[in-house]
Amino acid sequence: MKEFERKQLLERIEREGATVGADIPDEITVQGEEIELQSFVFEIKRRETIPRGERERVDRAKKNLRRERLQRKQRIEDGDVSYDRGEELANAIIGIDRALNALEQLGPANIEQEQRAQEAADKKRWMKFLQKALGHEDADSGTGRAGRGR
Repeated sequence: MKEFERKQLLERIEREGATVGADIPDEITVQGEEIELQSFVFEIKRRETIPRGERERVDRAKKNLRRERLQRKQRIEDGDVSYDRGEELANAIIGIDRALNALEQLGPANIEQEQRAQEAADKKRWMKFLQKALGHEDADSGTGRAGRGR
């Protein structure tokens, strides 16, 4: 592989948005073990929350995927592979990144509940602001223009 080709591949895998439109590989060998990556990611993402036992499995999978990504990137960096093989490695890395992004978006149930509570509080503050700005009576304080002069 030529130096400029190696640099192109490395730039491609580090590019912001490289995973946009990329597919998660159906199967991938990670740390010597064949994994049905796409079905694993979709199975985990299908659930609203991840049970504690599954959380450990997901964390282990993310760790192994990160390690595999690094090893594949190092093979490109070393330049001891053909351009075609480097292209295959780069495509696999982008697929791994896509899977990692999907798995990283999953959080424990309490974080999801906190987010919902935060959104509800934001909506409530917004509604109070709008009521005051529009001059409607504020239900909590009993003040406001709508109740005056009657």
